[in-house]
Amino acid sequence: MGLVENINKELIQLIGYSSTSPKVVRLQATGNVQIEIDFVAVDSMSCALQEIRLNVPQFVDADFDILRQWAEALSQRVTYLLENIGPLELDADAGQVLIRSTPPQKQGGTTLFYEVLLKSHAGGNFSLKRYESKSGAGGRQPVDLQTTHELLRKLIVDLIDTIPVS
Repeated sequence: MGLVENINKELIQLIGYSSTSPKVVRLQATGNVQIEIDFVAVDSMSCALQEIRLNVPQFVDADFDILRQWAEALSQRVTYLLENIGPLELDADAGQVLIRSTPPQKQGGTTLFYEVLLKSHAGGNFSLKRYESKSGAGGRQPVDLQTTHELLRKLIVDLIDTIPVS
């Protein structure tokens, strides 16, 4: 069974799920890439996620240019979220790239944004989360990512397809 079929199978099984404690779904992609999705709600058409994580074994201590290539490919391909995303911080010494919404969404005194963190020194890990920051409150709080099933499938496939060959 392929990746999209496995995602569909998991979504069908989770229809009706709703909890403050996430249901972690683990999937395997080509190249031993492991995907974890933290679902907090799923209905027949949409879902709410806390985080999407990928472990890309070939990126463990990979050359920094590989992370930069992935960040650029992701930012160019994933153009269908609520905001566009782009590389914000490139830290070769730490072996990580931070990608965020460019620009973030502003609603009154609230700013909402996606954040993607690519790391080579931490075992080739990737994470995608959504945050909100309120004026005067200091800091940021994670918020759920809201997607349709179709968008989630496309996002997962695009995350995998943009991984550079090392």
